[in-house]
Order: sequence, then C-alpha cells, then structure tokens
Amino acid sequence: MSTLTLTRADRKRQAALDAIPPIERSETGDRLRVTRGFRGLSVPQAVGYLEGLGGERVDERTVEGPGWRATLDTRTIPVGAYRLTEVLVTWEGDPAAVETVVLRFRLKAFRAPG
Repeated sequence: MSTLTLTRADRKRQAALDAIPPIERSETGDRLRVTRGFRGLSVPQAVGYLEGLGGERVDERTVEGPGWRATLDTRTIPVGAYRLTEVLVTWEGDPAAVETVVLRFRLKAFRAPG
C-alpha cells in the first residue's frame, strides 16, 4: 500500500475532497492522528472498507493495517429538523501509511456511500 496510483477520476475526486478539512489532525514526531466524519455510512460498512484496504479487525470498532490503526465511533448531529448518524474514523500511525489509507478510504466512501 506504499504506492498509491490514482486514476484521473480519483485525482478529480481527491481535489474535491481536499476542500473538506478533517475534524482533527495532529502530528507528533513520527505519528499522525487524523479524525474524519462520514455521513451515510454505517460502522459495519466502514469496517468492511478498512478491511478491504489491508486492515484486520481487532474488535467491533477497531481495525489495524500496515502502519496504521483505525478506531470508529458514532455521533448524532442535527441537520435542520433531522438528526443524522455520523461515523467518526480516527486513524493513527506512520504518517505515510495514514495519509494513504485515509485518502483511499475517503475515495471509497465518496464513490460508494451506503
């Protein structure tokens, strides 16, 4: 997963996704932590996407991959008169590995939500 080859369509999607900032991003030494929120996605779907990106399920809400660990949580957010469930994914680990898996996960969630 160290080499990330993007199609032309993926590069366009990445440009659109880059406009949406993460909920949290911090880097200390050789560790990167990124938290992003995803609406229209369930925890089991998110776990499946992470497993498809080379991760192994540790428990119901934790997946570990080469150089990264993802922890999932949920929160309910008001959107007008509605309340939506948002899945929060926090990745931690080697900066290069985290950057790669976050981008690939976001592209997958962007292409195939729900």
